[in-house]
Amino acid sequence: MSIKVRPVAESDQLVWRQMFDEYAVFYKTVVPAGGHETVWDWIFDPATEFWSDVVEDADGKLIGFTQYQLMLRSLGGGKVCYMSDLYVRPGYRGSGAGRALIDHVIGFARANGIANVRWLTQDFNYDARRLYDSYVSKSDFVLYSIPIETQ
Repeated sequence: MSIKVRPVAESDQLVWRQMFDEYAVFYKTVVPAGGHETVWDWIFDPATEFWSDVVEDADGKLIGFTQYQLMLRSLGGGKVCYMSDLYVRPGYRGSGAGRALIDHVIGFARANGIANVRWLTQDFNYDARRLYDSYVSKSDFVLYSIPIETQ
């Protein structure tokens, strides 16, 4: 399959929003009210180190996306690239789209002198984990996440 990774464009907003919702459903959650707009603003704010790229098939149809950002790493005294989101539509999984998106983020990190790319996935995401394991073995770290009620 011929695929192309490129930065998300303003004209992609409707399809990006649909895929973002599909991604949330996969993880058994919903995008909160205002969430789409907030993330969309991050993507296009030059002062925010947050990017989104899409993958399209040979016909130009958007079939997936990734979103990533830079994080400070105190123990290393530098930055790491954190891939916060990676999604490929179900009919295109196994097509190379996920690998192309990961490789694109790795290329971004390399080009910007960032020494590490990291991401999380849920334990049950076995198909994705097979892809991820082809890059590196999972780490020994365990995520703790405390929801904080805000007003």
